[in-house]
Amino acid sequence: MKNKLFDTADSWTMIVLRVILGLVIFPHGAQKLLGWFGGYGFTGTMNFFTGTVGLPWIIGFLVIIIEFFGSILLIAGTGTRIIALLYIVLATGIAISSHFQNGFFINWYGNQAGEGFEYFVLWIALAIALLINGGGRYSVDKLFLKTGTS
Repeated sequence: MKNKLFDTADSWTMIVLRVILGLVIFPHGAQKLLGWFGGYGFTGTMNFFTGTVGLPWIIGFLVIIIEFFGSILLIAGTGTRIIALLYIVLATGIAISSHFQNGFFINWYGNQAGEGFEYFVLWIALAIALLINGGGRYSVDKLFLKTGTS
């Protein structure tokens, strides 16, 4: 089972996909957990998720944790397939619950009620590629196989 979970080709493509996806998601997680990049931090985000959005606290907590720590793990290539699967679920949930009603396109010109879901289509596509192929070259996942822990 560990072989299938951590196995990955020695591919430059997968390192590019996982690092870019991790770098794009990291600021969103840092906004939610730490209040960086103009975010509300953990308490403010949890209050928004549970009070305004109406999410159960555990879902709000998991969103924050998965976005922040998942992005760091993804950049390192640690548990790439697990993080990719979590990101697919997370991005699908966000797109359906908060963006689908605004249509496909990002709100470039400010003439929509909110942002569309096109960003999440790209997020999900990158995560699917990582789920299928693993973390690629220079991933910690490759080290798990080399150390005989499989």
